[in-house]
Amino acid sequence: MLTPLGRLDKYAASENVFNRQMVARSLLDTLREVCDDERDCIAVLERISRLADDSEPTVRAELMEQVPHIALFCQENRPAIPYAFSKYLLPIVVRYLADQNNQAVESLGGHSNRRRPVAAAHPLPSQAALKKVRKTSQAALLALLEQELIERFDVETKVCPVLVELTAPDSNDDVKTEAVAIMCKMAPMVGKDITERLILPRFCEMCCDCRMFHVRKWCFCCQVCAANFGDICSVVGQQATEEMLLPRFFQLCSDNVWGVRKACAECFMAVSCATCQEIRRTKLSALFINLISDPSRWVRQAAFQSLGPFISTFANPSSSGQYFKEENKSSEDTSVEDKNRTRDEEVPEDAQIRPEDVPADPTVSNSSVKLEGAPDPDIGAESPRKPPGDSSLPCPLSSEPHQEAASNEDDKKPGTCRSASRLEVGSSAQDPAPLDQELYNSFHFWRTPLPEIDLDVELEQGSGNKLGPEGLGGMPEATSPASANITMATRKELEEMIENLEPHIDDPDVKAQVDVLAAALRASSLDACDEVSEAARRAPQDELPGCRLDHGTSGPLTSEAVENMESALRYIHDDSDSGTSGGFSPDEERRAKVQDVVPQALLDQYLSMTDPSRAQTVDTEIAKHCAYSLPGVALTLGRQNWHCLRETYETLASDMQWKVRRTLAFSIHELAVILGDQLTAADLVPIFNGFLKDLDEVRIGVLKHLHDFLKLLHIDKRREYLYQLQEFLVTDNSRNWRFRAELAEQLILLLELYSPRDIYDYLRPIALNLCADKVSSVRWISYKLVGEMVRKLHRAAPPTFGVDLIRELVESFGRCPRWSGRQAFVFVCQTVIEDECLPMDQFAVHLMPHLLTLANDRVPNVRVLLAKTLRQTLLEKEYFLTSASCHQEAVEQTIMALQMDRDSDVKYFASIHPASTKISEDAMSTASSTY
Repeated sequence: MLTPLGRLDKYAASENVFNRQMVARSLLDTLREVCDDERDCIAVLERISRLADDSEPTVRAELMEQVPHIALFCQENRPAIPYAFSKYLLPIVVRYLADQNNQAVESLGGHSNRRRPVAAAHPLPSQAALKKVRKTSQAALLALLEQELIERFDVETKVCPVLVELTAPDSNDDVKTEAVAIMCKMAPMVGKDITERLILPRFCEMCCDCRMFHVRKWCFCCQVCAANFGDICSVVGQQATEEMLLPRFFQLCSDNVWGVRKACAECFMAVSCATCQEIRRTKLSALFINLISDPSRWVRQAAFQSLGPFISTFANPSSSGQYFKEENKSSEDTSVEDKNRTRDEEVPEDAQIRPEDVPADPTVSNSSVKLEGAPDPDIGAESPRKPPGDSSLPCPLSSEPHQEAASNEDDKKPGTCRSASRLEVGSSAQDPAPLDQELYNSFHFWRTPLPEIDLDVELEQGSGNKLGPEGLGGMPEATSPASANITMATRKELEEMIENLEPHIDDPDVKAQVDVLAAALRASSLDACDEVSEAARRAPQDELPGCRLDHGTSGPLTSEAVENMESALRYIHDDSDSGTSGGFSPDEERRAKVQDVVPQALLDQYLSMTDPSRAQTVDTEIAKHCAYSLPGVALTLGRQNWHCLRETYETLASDMQWKVRRTLAFSIHELAVILGDQLTAADLVPIFNGFLKDLDEVRIGVLKHLHDFLKLLHIDKRREYLYQLQEFLVTDNSRNWRFRAELAEQLILLLELYSPRDIYDYLRPIALNLCADKVSSVRWISYKLVGEMVRKLHRAAPPTFGVDLIRELVESFGRCPRWSGRQAFVFVCQTVIEDECLPMDQFAVHLMPHLLTLANDRVPNVRVLLAKTLRQTLLEKEYFLTSASCHQEAVEQTIMALQMDRDSDVKYFASIHPASTKISEDAMSTASSTY
């Protein structure tokens, strides 16, 4: 019988290629057989060196696939085989990196013991076979570097010099391209020092050497450099990137080959991360804009896909305001809001008063005095302004006549319509004729008269002190004839909105909007006679013709109602308006999205990704890429700049492609953490509600993070979703059992968010329904859900809900006429015991008597599971091992009865205790075979 070495020599010298391939595959096994003898190990390694000179590329490729495993074995047995890898294996790997035709010819001539004509018996190997050898050697080298099997000295003296030589200008094109790729991939593994000294200089030459135009054309060497540019930048650090790599990167971004520019766009984020903020803002931003407007569609497509990640590199905690403290606002948010509030309250004496600028808050309702037609000096063209969505009454609801609005259009500043959470009912009239015309219309004539509401005395006194002639510096009040129809226009628009929403009144969201609009209508329909007389009594008769003093009140509206109406009106107008939000001009809308965190040109390009024309000229999936990166962009801008993204997010949420909505659904909980509870309630909750009614592909994104989103809401808002949890049981496809399994998983997490009463009233029916599901995986998760529910309800004070739930389990499952229900009851009891959802003394009182009665069940599957539960779970608990109570006696009697059962499986599980059997695995196997 041949020894391992003899067998190796016999097949290594065979003329059959397959025999030599078999030798290459069995080298590791041979080493393991002779590992006890150092000389035999050295002999095997020497034969590996001879086998590396084989003329057949397939044999060499097979040998390269085994080298990493042999090297790992040598490393583990290093005391017996010292320096084996460095002396025998590493030279083979390095040599195979340039395995070419000439080497194959030389190796063919070297095997004189084969005794056959080289040219006739072995034609020159194909380029594909040679390339396979090089590819396997490159993979082996990366594997060895990743496992840290190559010494640092060997990397510097043996590996890197060979790679640098392979990238010489006179080297083969294919080999050169592959060498550049392997250098880029190994840079993160060898570290910054070796990369800067040995790899970086040649890499820079390969990026921009004019002599390599033929390489760039045929072998795409520059494209390989561009594709791996970000990895090199991340290794060498900021200084080397800015001094040596950035000039080459600029050249690559303007390369004549579109594939090179596309590769630069794909790695732009990694390059940006390796530069300072100043270069990122001044140089890289302009460079990226050039890529976005590139003539090649493929370059533009890659640039838009990288736009969101590139914007995220501008993130700064001081500007984003994210300190992971959701209970209170961060200091940055507070300071921003204070600045905005101060800017709104500091109104000059010659400021213009607008009918929509009276605050809803009674304490500040009379503090804003403006003159019509006068610009606001506090708001310049460059000053930031509040978003259109933040105004409680958007500009389309402005009751100012169109003629006056057109005449004063040139005098208005962007801040004219900036009224955050403010609502006004105009209260000045000079002519009784317009007043009568205002008070009469067919709607009010046939409607039940509204009650008269007296003005608050304190507010009236406060307005008298602040809004008298002294407060204006002696300027009296004057009204224009058009101001009499202000509230009339407001009411008409509110009436139209209510009329349009009435057909959809069954929808809870629509009903809430109708209630808010009705409240606003009642506020605008107050009797204006008292206001007119009060204003006429206070104002002198020589009023200036172009000025008037506003003395409106907010009526019975509370600040909460105004906020609700603000949200409702904003979404109504977003659905009805085309293009403009709230009636702002394009210039005003553009100014509303100005911020100082990210270069504005980048943000404008990102916001344009929702433009339908982009899908035709750039990429049909561009909206999906925009939705995917939106949380990162929102985190970069910070919640104080959310108004810049609000309209884009709403557009994406209503996109026709379900993949776009699905992407948003999977990330809406992350966006809620970024925005905080207030913005989440105002802007994300309506979109979240829409996702709940979407396709299953979209709903699953919401369902997977249902707990993460609901825990961010206020308790009252969170309870509203209890009524909608039942809807998750209904899916478009009844076979979509994973949807129901995910629902059970989320319900386990939701138990901590709701009170025992809510759990018993709303979550309990869903859990019991899932316990009877047709799919075993859903039922198994549901058993854990019921167990956790029993735990929480039992710990509540008083534990009446827990007792009621146990009683229902006994009635619905323990005494179920179907054997599957009785088996589910055993599963629930098993889960309760394993997870200790109940103290064992309470379990013995409430559940165990009903569990033991199943020992006489007529279905063997129920008795088998009962025997497993009693023997492998219940008797493992200390309570039943140490206490000599009546419960322990009942359990032992039941087990004895099961040991005498007529079914062999029942006898087996009741008689012995298989230590290797896991109850969960047995239970799952039993459950899977029940239906």
